[in-house]
This record gives sequence, C-alpha cells and structure tokens, in this order.
Amino acid sequence: RTFRKMTRFVLLFACLLTCCNAFLPSVKTACPSHSSLWLSGRGNSGYKTDVGYSTIIRPRFLDRWEQAIMKREQRRKENMEDGYAEIFDKQLPLGRRLLRLPFRIAKRILRRPQEPGTLILVRHGQSEWNANQTFTGWADPDLSQQGYREAEHAARLLLEGGYEIDVVFTSRLKRAIRTVWILLSELNEVYLPVFKSWRLQERHYGALTGLSKKETAEQLGADLVQKWRNSYDARPPSLKPSDNYWPGNDRRYADLAEDEIPLTESLKDCMLRTEPIWDGRIQRELKKGRNVLVVAHANTLRGLVKKIDNISDENIQDVALPTGIPIIYKFDKSFTPVDQDGPSQVHTKGLFLEKPGLLKDALEREVEWANNVPGYDSTMKRRGKVMSSLERSLSKLNAERELGKWAGQFIDPDAQGDDGTDGNQGKPIVFTEDSIADSAVGESDKDVETKTNGEELREVTPTLITNNPCVTSLPAATILSDSEYVQRRKDAVLVMIRHGKTEHNKLKLFTGWEDAPLAREGVEEAKEAGRLLKRHGFEFDVVYTSWLSRAVETAFHVMDEMDELWLPLIKTWRLNERMYGVLTGLSKRMVAQRHGDKQFMAWRRGYSTPPPPVSSFSIHYPGNDKRYQKYLNDVRYSARESLIRTIESGRFTLRRKLPKAESLKDCMDRTIPFFKERICPEALDNGKRVLISSSENAIRGLLMYLCEIPEDQISGLEIPNGLPLIFDVNSKCIKLLDDGSGQDPLEVHNFGKAANYLFRPCQNEDGSPDEECDIRYMSDAFSSSDAISRPSVKDMQSLEEIKSGTYGEPVTMGPAPNK
Repeated sequence: RTFRKMTRFVLLFACLLTCCNAFLPSVKTACPSHSSLWLSGRGNSGYKTDVGYSTIIRPRFLDRWEQAIMKREQRRKENMEDGYAEIFDKQLPLGRRLLRLPFRIAKRILRRPQEPGTLILVRHGQSEWNANQTFTGWADPDLSQQGYREAEHAARLLLEGGYEIDVVFTSRLKRAIRTVWILLSELNEVYLPVFKSWRLQERHYGALTGLSKKETAEQLGADLVQKWRNSYDARPPSLKPSDNYWPGNDRRYADLAEDEIPLTESLKDCMLRTEPIWDGRIQRELKKGRNVLVVAHANTLRGLVKKIDNISDENIQDVALPTGIPIIYKFDKSFTPVDQDGPSQVHTKGLFLEKPGLLKDALEREVEWANNVPGYDSTMKRRGKVMSSLERSLSKLNAERELGKWAGQFIDPDAQGDDGTDGNQGKPIVFTEDSIADSAVGESDKDVETKTNGEELREVTPTLITNNPCVTSLPAATILSDSEYVQRRKDAVLVMIRHGKTEHNKLKLFTGWEDAPLAREGVEEAKEAGRLLKRHGFEFDVVYTSWLSRAVETAFHVMDEMDELWLPLIKTWRLNERMYGVLTGLSKRMVAQRHGDKQFMAWRRGYSTPPPPVSSFSIHYPGNDKRYQKYLNDVRYSARESLIRTIESGRFTLRRKLPKAESLKDCMDRTIPFFKERICPEALDNGKRVLISSSENAIRGLLMYLCEIPEDQISGLEIPNGLPLIFDVNSKCIKLLDDGSGQDPLEVHNFGKAANYLFRPCQNEDGSPDEECDIRYMSDAFSSSDAISRPSVKDMQSLEEIKSGTYGEPVTMGPAPNK
C-alpha cells in the first residue's frame, strides 16, 4: 500500500512538471516585456529583478533540473563519440541497476577508500610547424623527425620509471595521435583503449593559423602578437567560414554543433573547453584507481594543470610545457596533488621525468656520438620482437631455402656428380611422395568437413555456380596526386581487412591469441590497402578491430595512409583470432607429424572440433594477460578460475571465464553476435561507413553470416592478408578493388574452394541483378583532395586585414563570454 501511494505521488509530480513546461512558453509569449528578464533574470540596471517572479511562474529548481538534463545529455553524446561509454560508462538496464544497487552500497561501505591513479601528461612531439615557427592551432601538420625521437624518448622514460597505463586520452589532431602510437608501440601496449576528443585540441589561433610567428610579429608588431599569444583572455582575429582552416570544412568535426566550432580562442576559452573532459572522464578514471595518460597540446595541458594545481589566471601564463617530456601527477585520497621528489615547475606539483633541454642537446650531438661511440648506431635502431628458439630456427631454415632457390638459378643439376660416398653406387636418389604434403599444413588447404564423432574426412565441393568476382574498377576521378580531385563514396559500406602478414604467418605457426606483431611485409600490405582504398575514394566513419597488436597495427596503417587517424578506433576481444589452445606457437608441420594428418586437419579445419585446451597457468592462457584482466567485462565469472586464483594469491579473487581453446564454431559464436548487436545498430543501420580490421577466423565468421555460407563449407574459405573485401549493404555482395594491374584477383589471391559462395552475383534491394556491379556514387559526391597549403605570411592582403581589424570578427581584448 505504501509503495502504491509513493507511485501515485511520483506520477502526479511528473504530470505537474509536464504541465509547467507546457504552460511556460505561453506565459513567455504573453509577457514580451519580461523576455529579457526571462532569459537573463536581470533588468537594464544590472540588478536582479526576478525575485518573486520565477518562483511563481517557473520554480528555480526546474532550471537546475533542465540544466542537469542537458549536461547529462551532452556527457552521453561525448562519451559515445569514441566508444568510451561502451568500455567505462556502460549504462545497464534499470532492472539490473536496481539489482546491483545493494551490492554497490555494501562495497562502498566495506571497501577501503581507493588510492587515486597516476596522471601522466605528455605534450606531443615537435611538429613540422613547430620546427618552422608557424601558428598551428587546429591545423593538422605531422610530427617532424625530431618529434618522432621525442615521442620515443618519452616512452623510454616511462618504461624506465616503471609507469603503467590503463587508459589514454588525446585530441583528434595527427601530431597528438601519432605521438600516442609511438608511445604505445615502444611500451608494447597498442591494445590500450585510446579516446580522441575535440576538447583536447590545441587553442584555435583564428586568422593567425598558418602564418609565420616571426614574420607576423615583424609586420604587425611584436607587442600585439605577444599579447595574442600570452594574454589570458585576448583573442586573435577570427577566421572566416570561407577560410581553408575553418574547422567546419573538416568532416572530423561533423558531430559538433555550429556554436561548438571556434573561429578563434583565447587561452581562457581553450581552458574552459577542456574542463568537461576533465570532470567527466579523466578525473573519474583517476578516482577509480586507473592510471591515465593524456597526450595533447601545450594550451590544453596548461588548462588541465591550472585545474589540478588551482593556479591563478595570472600565474598560469608562467607555466610552460615542453614537447616530449612526461609530467607525473600523484594524488592523495582527497584527490589533492602531492609533492614528489624531483624537478617540478613553479606553481605546479607535477614531476618532470627529465629536465627540459637535455634531449634537444643530445639530438644535436647525435651525429658526433654515432661516429665516436662504438655500437651507438646499432643500439638506437629499432629492433623487432625477440624471437623464441623455435621461431629463430625456422626463420633461419626459411632463409636457407630462399638462398637455395636463388643459387639454383646458377647451378646445372645434371652437372652435379656423386662420388658414391652417399651409397647407392653414385646413382641418383629416388624419392617417394611425402606423406605430409605441403598443402596439408600450408595456407591453401583443401576444404574438408570434420565430424566430431570421428567419421572420415571428406572433400566438399560447392554446388553453387556463380559469375566471375565483382571487381570495382578504378573511379574516373582517382587520386593521382595531392592536388587533384577524387570522387568520395558516401553510401554506407562495410570493408573487412585481414591483418598483414606476421612472422608467425611466414613460419606457418599457430598464432591464435598470441600477440605477434606485423612483419615488414605485413606493414607494407596494410599500407598498400590504405592507399588502394584512398585511390577508390573511400572514407570511413568508425573502425573496429581486435585486442591483438597485428590487427591494431593494420588498422592504424590503413587509417594513416587514408589520412584518417582521427577516426574512432573501437577495440574488442570479440574480434580476436580463434584460440588454438596448446597448439599456440607450434609449427603446423610439427603438429601434423606428431598427431597425424587426420587429427591435424580436424583441429585446424574442423568446424566444431577444438584443439586441446591450455592450462590455467600457461603463458598462452588469456587469463594471465593483463589486457583481459583489466578490460574484459562482458563475460561471466568463472568459479573454477576464481578458486584457483584465490588459492594462488591467498586472497579472494574473481576471474572471468576465458577460452582455453576454441573451435571455429566457438570463434564465430562470439564474433557474429557482436556484429549483429553492436556494429549493425550502432554504425551500419545509421548509414555509417565501417572498416573492420581483424584476423582470418573472425572475418570468416562475418562472411559466413553476411554471405550465408553453410557451416560445412566455411572452413574451406581462405582470407588473403591485407586485401580489402567490400561488402555493399545495398547490393548484398562482396566486391574487390581494381589495383590497376589488370590481373584477375582469383589468380593473384587464393580464396579457397568456398570462393563461389563469396562472390555471388550482385543484386539490388528488390532482388534484381545489379548490372553495374559497383558501389554507387552520390550525385554530389565530389570533394577536393587538395592538400591544404600553408598561406605565406608575405600575403600582404591578409596581414593588412588583420592590421585594420577587418579580417573576420574584430579583435577582442576583454574576457571571453560564456557559451
């Protein structure tokens, strides 16, 4: 009965609020003389005049309530922009939240206060425009060679200090994103979640963007330029929307409202822009005990430092942040920054891992050191992953075979004599067929169907007869140089790419969830895929990949070649390769020799036969990898694994159920639902252009679902490395891209016996044949691909407009108005 009364009261209160909101606009219209009071609450005299007014017509708590709703909606929108909400701010259904509420309350009461995490601030490495003293702002130049070295050096400082990173935040600008990539590559943690936010962009320099700092000061006066650069609330002249550097012309900011795109900013504007991401994300992650890396720009980092150290408006102008030097903040339980032993800057408590200037001096002397210090050059060269003894031996064996092939060009086998020491009286050796054919362990295996009850393997031939594969020819307007036009593809599309080759692929080792990086050939395959997609005018809105380095690297190189590093890159374990259990890291020929061809083919090509599982303490078990311990939260807990880890550690520990071995079916049971429940509703159904970079068996699962390939045929499908597979959501078929070589794709690439299921005749939505057999263009889908050239400071017309104050909006020296 009490519950019913409370329910009636809540419903009555909600109806009252609804009526108020419906009534208030009419009151506002009927009282035009009070419109200014309604909006500002102040009359012309500046005194507050809403006493007794808003309390009768519109209660003040309604304003606060609406503001809270708007703030929550803005936070939800920004959390969805790069996949942050799915990992760290996932909203559960109301019923589940209510069920968890008592446990959360008990956890807060019984658990000791958690120590805040460590905050690591890194300003991006030197950019090309930093090097030539150019106003950069929201322009997007890349890192200089010195910037690369600064980023690598910052990573080594973090590695030396033993700092661990849980989550990364950066801007949407290339110089910051590339710095993050270099940092994580050096730390061997490219799988970490990286979130790109426009709120961490550099201060917008308005009409000064692209102009030389030195020459602008000479033309306009050093005092004026320094006031724009160093004053807290002075803005440079505004950009015009017709300017090349206006952010509204860049599709990376298409999700921003018009009033969120700045035309110019003061230092104060820039710092106010960073506050929401500090309050809504960074501070929240730190309070949960996670270590946060923020890679951003000088003025946005100054905004964070001002907030953390509570620095005054005057003193913040004295704070400088050099490129490529990590600054460490630690907090006490009340979230107050604590003093640390080591160099720190005035007004701040952040620890510099190295004094500024040391690396710059070292780089200037590097040539001299390389000549005088033995072994310096070889030490500084980047080395690949350390090989195991098995990998090293097989690599040398392959090299010897390649050498034998090369030498065979110059040797006449008939001229080779045998002195009889091998036996057989000097006669040539007669060989029988090898019982283990290369095709049984190579990449182009026969299609087989394996029964779990031990029935004989049998070859399966598809009965579907189809046309030749649909090859999308090069568009008429192709990117031939940075100054020509390209026809952009605007329709929703799905592109799938299997990662480039790894050393494991080359040595024919079972890889599975082992984190093998790309080989040099694999890097080039990924880059070539990006160049091919760019030549065909592809653009993407979101990229999905796995938690394995080879897939993440492939996605990065494709995005880099397409100049789309700012795209949201969503990483998920559900797109991982199949888990091969105890076969992980073993040679395929070795497994076939030890267990026989039949068992080998059942494990490798069977649909529902998993290999033997690994132990809970094996280095190949995912539960021993910190990426799955920290970030995997969408599978149930395992009682067995939790008991094992509790006994091992001597304290209660919860562990989730992770695969110890997977059949092809098990792999698809996690891949296909993710595609249907996440990628389709979040991206494809909303008309977005999607790129998926993953491993062979994960892509097999997607193609099985999309192309309706039968279960007994899917194991016969081969996926070439680094080849873009285009699934047109309109014509429902797979297409290939013409690389301009004129070669038949089926002669160049091996798709296996199930290729006929893959390349069905293209059909329109009504089921009729798609005669064009091409991804359709929008009529207005032409866009310029000109590389934005930096305007010269010698362009006197722009300088004269700036000098006279007629360029864009007038110069504002006062405080910036609140948006």
